[in-house]
Amino acid sequence: MEIDGGLGIKVETENWQTHARLSAAQLRELVERIGGAGDRFLVVQRIPDVPDVFAQVWHEEGGDYRLEHRAGGDGFFGTNLGEPERVADLLTGWARQRDGWGADVAWEPIEPAPREEVPELPDEVREKVEEQVRLRLRCGYDSRKELAEIAEDYLVDGDERPVSRAQAWRMVDRLWLERLAEQETWEGVTDPERLTRAFEALEAKGITARENFACCRGCGMAEIGAEREGARGFVFFHQQGTESAADGYGLALYYGGFDESEETTGSVGREVARALDAAGLSAQWDGDPGRAITVTPLNWHKRLEG
Repeated sequence: MEIDGGLGIKVETENWQTHARLSAAQLRELVERIGGAGDRFLVVQRIPDVPDVFAQVWHEEGGDYRLEHRAGGDGFFGTNLGEPERVADLLTGWARQRDGWGADVAWEPIEPAPREEVPELPDEVREKVEEQVRLRLRCGYDSRKELAEIAEDYLVDGDERPVSRAQAWRMVDRLWLERLAEQETWEGVTDPERLTRAFEALEAKGITARENFACCRGCGMAEIGAEREGARGFVFFHQQGTESAADGYGLALYYGGFDESEETTGSVGREVARALDAAGLSAQWDGDPGRAITVTPLNWHKRLEG
């Protein structure tokens, strides 16, 4: 599968780099690069991420490439290959979900680690944590790993930890798969995707545009300067705003000029309103540079990535 011209995958490497929606050529460059100290492996997941579905490569200079892939409940397999080009071609076939992508490879089965017994959570704990995880799933910006950390920490009180790591992961994977099934019913371009297009257009015009940025308006305004990178102005919405949108309300956008002048702020606000309109969204704003721009009505169908 390909997304906007790139492969529908995310790649993480040992040196903490993350690459999303990269091209087949870029994937090949990553495979050819690995092998040195601190940069010996890469892990590939689909977009959206699916539990227990991934591919990974390990390579040290002078040795073979160890390619492994797991297909959920259908097995875990590995093989040793000598050429990075062959590895990259197989990973590209896997990423595109091409029929028979690895049929000519001698795969050997890998015995996965035994699954530990995970006790059920008490209903009163499970319901509270599930409510928070479902909200964050509707927001759509967290990875499975981040959601598991949220679930594990949500009800922590001092030394009391009602949810174990294993319980958190089991809950998150179950709810994640439910959300993936739900988003399969969504058709066409969603409002969050329109918003992303508007923000990308603003970035191209010299306005720093950040989604789900910081926890609140105050923190966002204090932190956005670090994102300037030569831009003349900014626009963002914060995490609390995302939650409001996910709960069915509008979304407040905060904007301004980095020179802090009312003139620049008003100019940026007008550009933001035009970009939203061009993307097919409705911007409610009276032109006052001291007031936020509200995007409403808004159907917050944010597709998961992971």
